[in-house]
Amino acid sequence: MTNKSKTLYIGITSDLYRRLFEHKQKFVNGFTKKYNINKLVYYEITNDVNAAIAREKQIKRWRREKKIKLIEGFNPEWRDLSMEL
Repeated sequence: MTNKSKTLYIGITSDLYRRLFEHKQKFVNGFTKKYNINKLVYYEITNDVNAAIAREKQIKRWRREKKIKLIEGFNPEWRDLSMEL
């Protein structure tokens, strides 16, 4: 997820729709609320919670440039993909 300034947030959830709603409505105190993170620009889906956790940790270790390349390979215009789900 991101905001107008392209500040990046990476997280996992078992319910993407619920989590997007919580972030967009600012129900969750913390980083996403503080930085107005409200735009889904990239996501991956898996049924394996351990794989999801490992992937989250992997991406979080990456440099910003690599994260941007991942996003732009999936969503070059940085559209809010939550509107398409």
